[in-house]
Amino acid sequence: MNTATVARTQVPDIAGKITYAMRTMGVAPIPRNYQLFYEAYIGSNPTLTRELAALGSRATQQEIDEIGAKYFANNPGGVIEGAHSRILTELDALLRLLKQEQTSLESYNRLLGETYSRIDTKNQASADLLQNAISILSEATGRTMAHGQRTVMNVNERSAEMDQVRKELDEYKRIANTDSLTRLYNRRAFDDKLATLYNNPMNVPITALIIVDVDHFKRINDMFGHPVGDKILASVAGVIRSTLRKDAFVARAGGEEFAIILEGNTVEEVSLVCDRLRSTMELTPFRNSRTNVNYGPVTISIGFCMADQANDPGELYSKADIALYCAKDGGRNRALQFNDEMKKDFSKSWLIYK
Repeated sequence: MNTATVARTQVPDIAGKITYAMRTMGVAPIPRNYQLFYEAYIGSNPTLTRELAALGSRATQQEIDEIGAKYFANNPGGVIEGAHSRILTELDALLRLLKQEQTSLESYNRLLGETYSRIDTKNQASADLLQNAISILSEATGRTMAHGQRTVMNVNERSAEMDQVRKELDEYKRIANTDSLTRLYNRRAFDDKLATLYNNPMNVPITALIIVDVDHFKRINDMFGHPVGDKILASVAGVIRSTLRKDAFVARAGGEEFAIILEGNTVEEVSLVCDRLRSTMELTPFRNSRTNVNYGPVTISIGFCMADQANDPGELYSKADIALYCAKDGGRNRALQFNDEMKKDFSKSWLIYK
């Protein structure tokens, strides 16, 4: 028997009678309604009793709330929308599911997306909210506060447990969406972000997709080896991240290619950002501090496209990719914005320039 079931079986007979009466009248079994019907049941306020009876079997929540506001205007319980049993049941179900899924990183990532909004401890599962709800139920049913306090302690413990689960879920999501080499977002996270760019039409004209590619990276790998190439990529990622503002979305899209999504910038501002990024990279020393071997200079080519130049995420990526191809084909170490004159069948032939 779970915690919510135990709580229900311990409610005195009077609670069952009141709940039955509320159900018969079609009244929602929430604490503020329960409080009104409790007062009506014990006859503490004959006027209240008569007004509730006058509503009949078709009472609306608005009509009930109007009566509640009249007689309990200063009662903080009037704003509480849930009871502890429902929330405890929700926590139980989620914890059981987490234990079942604990061996699968992909399952954790999916689970987070499905349940994150339901485990915000600052809202529906907050200890303060639950304590208020339990206080009302305890007073209304005539139970001693001892039981309510024990329940609150249990809820606090479960809230702490849920908070830990939430932190673990955040960490699993971070790992699942992070490129292990550069510590930037990975391709999966980039695809998810790209897919949302057209959800808000107001933001489309001030959103840009920027694709960055390291020039002659194959040459770097051939000359110095892949371990050095990996360090170069990690350093390039650091330069990109430090050059852009903190809210820019930066991902390693694959290999030596990086993707940047800028929101809230005009085309002129995006162009300046791209040029600053290109020049910063060119001036950054890439040198082994122990052996003094110089791996540089390292340059990048950049292609970008404003979101309002495309109709959907796929077209946006394609056009930014074409702009990158033109930057490569035009000599590398440059940044170009897509324009319609760039359209041609290049069949990814720019790969030979890497």
